[in-house]
Amino acid sequence: MSDDTFENLEVWQDAIELAVRVYDLFRDCRDFGFRGQIQNAAVSISNNIAEGYERDSNQEFIRFLFIAKGSCGEVRSQSYVARRVKLMSEDDADNLIRDAKRLSKRISRFIAIRREKFA
Repeated sequence: MSDDTFENLEVWQDAIELAVRVYDLFRDCRDFGFRGQIQNAAVSISNNIAEGYERDSNQEFIRFLFIAKGSCGEVRSQSYVARRVKLMSEDDADNLIRDAKRLSKRISRFIAIRREKFA
């Protein structure tokens, strides 16, 4: 891989890890609608980072980073529901919420860096 690819972005790598964890946590979930929704939200994070990066425009990249950040919120929101309806344990929900918050903050910091760098 060359140095200038989205695959080298730590924020993208972290998003992939979060998506893999969501897939693992809901692998045996029989609520297929819910499972699909939270998996789609989790995968959307890394996909939007990648798509924005490939647009070759800092403004577009930042726009897609905000969409990715929104998907972090969606994963968190769905985790609260999953915990309440017993689709996941308290500990798993707490960990997923914590990790999604952490990723959201990292994306925010990355947005700030991109804005400053290309101002």
